[in-house]
Amino acid sequence: MHVHVAHPDGEAKFWLEPTIALATHTGLSAKELAEAERVVARHIKEITDAWNKHFGR
Repeated sequence: MHVHVAHPDGEAKFWLEPTIALATHTGLSAKELAEAERVVARHIKEITDAWNKHFGR
């Protein structure tokens, strides 16, 4: 399970299981990556619920 985060300067992919972890990124600073990870963590329930609904898991 993963999520893609888009930003005007680049993008990132975070694994959601077993814990939130950066998979790949392009064009984002360490500060932007940290903020993206905080947003993912704040919304982890919504993200995983949407993933499960979309993929029928």
